[in-house]
Amino acid sequence: MNSARFERADSSFVAGFVAMLPLWVGVLPFALTYAVSARGSGLSVWETQAMSLFVFAGASQISAAGMFAAGAGGLAIIATTFLINVRHALYGLNLGRRIPRGGLAQVLAAHTLTDEAFGIVSARKPTLRFLLGTELSLFFIWNLGTLAGALLSSSLPDPVTLGVDFIFPLAFLVLLLPLLVSRPAWLVAGFSGLLAWLLSGVVNAGLLVLVTGVAGSLFGAWLLGSRDEASA
Repeated sequence: MNSARFERADSSFVAGFVAMLPLWVGVLPFALTYAVSARGSGLSVWETQAMSLFVFAGASQISAAGMFAAGAGGLAIIATTFLINVRHALYGLNLGRRIPRGGLAQVLAAHTLTDEAFGIVSARKPTLRFLLGTELSLFFIWNLGTLAGALLSSSLPDPVTLGVDFIFPLAFLVLLLPLLVSRPAWLVAGFSGLLAWLLSGVVNAGLLVLVTGVAGSLFGAWLLGSRDEASA
């Protein structure tokens, strides 16, 4: 029985790892972009790689590299990257209610949590091993891309100038569409998208995601509460 349980758990991890493979094509150019930016800002190969290993937050790393180049102070860099990543608190609260505690594995899952992994597991009933599979899949390709970009930065053009930056928004759209299975879901998606568009020129990206995430959640709760009252 223990062997069968281990095989099922191992299969769940592999399934999560494989589920992220289509997104590698979007993650790799951004890993290269970060590495080229970091090396251009004066970071060494090891410093560039260490950020991907211990920070592992694409937008924050690219922002931090630009701030390093501009000579920003440590507190300013920390505050900026915190705001960019604060949306992960919402992801963690959601997953913490749906996935049983897992000790050190849960700590690893918290460190390697990404937007893409959250999007994938949101469409199903997740297990901790499946979540880890999705997260470590992107952790692997992100760090591989970082190493390649750091070593070859002098001979690589900025991937964004090649027009590959559209891949990430397209990937998130692909993740979103299967979740829109009801009228409230469509209304919440439309409301959140409109709010994000209205605020995009006013607040930074991290705060934008937090505000629209909270506002969209509250709007969805209001919609569901109104529907329940109407059917009572």
